Amino acid sequence: MRHDPYVEPVVGRYLHLEIDGRSQRLYYEEAGEGIPLLCLHTAGADGRQFRALVNDEEITRHFRVIAFDLPWHGKSSPPAGYHKEEYRLTRELYVKTILAVSEALGLDRPVAMGCSIGGRIVLNLAADHPEHFRALIGLQSADHQTPWYDTDWLHRSDVHGGEVCAALISGLIAPGGPEEDRHETLWHYLSSGPGIFKGDLYFYRVDGDLREVTPRIDTARCPLYLLTGEYDFSCTPEDTQRTAERIPGARVTVMEKLGHFPMSENPEQFRQYLLPVLQEIRTGAP
Repeated sequence: MRHDPYVEPVVGRYLHLEIDGRSQRLYYEEAGEGIPLLCLHTAGADGRQFRALVNDEEITRHFRVIAFDLPWHGKSSPPAGYHKEEYRLTRELYVKTILAVSEALGLDRPVAMGCSIGGRIVLNLAADHPEHFRALIGLQSADHQTPWYDTDWLHRSDVHGGEVCAALISGLIAPGGPEEDRHETLWHYLSSGPGIFKGDLYFYRVDGDLREVTPRIDTARCPLYLLTGEYDFSCTPEDTQRTAERIPGARVTVMEKLGHFPMSENPEQFRQYLLPVLQEIRTGAP
């Protein structure tokens, strides 16, 4: 680890755009040049999860890595009038947001890589918008999971929302990874806005059942890579493999020593699996 002062080659900006008829002030960070790589964070977190990727010179040499915070998340402000409503992410709004950001930044057929809810939505993008993307990468991706916890605990007046969210996801991180990265991953949830994790899970648990969508995916139009950590009991390797069985041509990799947050919980282990995928996308040769 470096101890001398240095400045990361990462630039942060605010993008003003309209999403589904509402003005949004959206924060994103980027580094590198080449093929756009649009990164989609997990539920209740933000683009900080991709800190290691935007600082990875081997990746940014060929890819323009862009990690943005969804509205209501991280440094992205909620829209005007947010205090009069309950935040709730729907499948339609999620897709519109990704396409709007891509268009506003002028991205030419980017690669989209999402984790958890991001891994779920890339399946929808593959089915309905394959022409827009060069390739799609789903981390911890499956078309459906049976709920295993009560989301009411995530936003209550008598419970600290950040602490209960972090406690819930702590078991989804693989054992044996770097302690520093584990606790940084937990911090993303400790510092989440009230009710945001719960609102994201509306998409994941209610409006995001894609079992009728995945058979429409044509990987000849847009390659699809599914990478899942072996220690994830929320989206298990079996969930991902079951999903891939309905998508001819989908490429599945089970990642050893990783859990539900591969890009942040153990970046060095994750890059061993990601680099070959990016190389194949860049060269077009497996």
